[in-house]
Amino acid sequence: MAIKNRKVFRRNRIKMRVRKIIKGTADRPRMSVFRSNKQIYVQIINDEDDKTLVASSSRETGIKDNKITKIEQAKMVGQSIAEKAKEAGIESVVFDRNGYLYHGRIKSLADAARAGGLKF
Repeated sequence: MAIKNRKVFRRNRIKMRVRKIIKGTADRPRMSVFRSNKQIYVQIINDEDDKTLVASSSRETGIKDNKITKIEQAKMVGQSIAEKAKEAGIESVVFDRNGYLYHGRIKSLADAARAGGLKF
């Protein structure tokens, strides 16, 4: 069987391996990151109730209007999700990098969220 896209297959294999272990609870929800070629999205999810508590992305009006690099966009999304999480009463989360390597946009988003007050 030929694999159509090896990168996607590899990421999905890592994602499933990690998701067997990581679960978001009401006390400590899961912060999941999705990175496309142009945008970056992040959600804080309670897996027990299958509910998205808070979400943010680079498509929001305050972020998409600026002509900045994708790494800077990821920083702004990280700050945005930290603010929204504080408003919702969320202090600590479990970070789910979703199979992506921890560098570049994923790392800058995580660092900005930590600087914004989220603990993970």
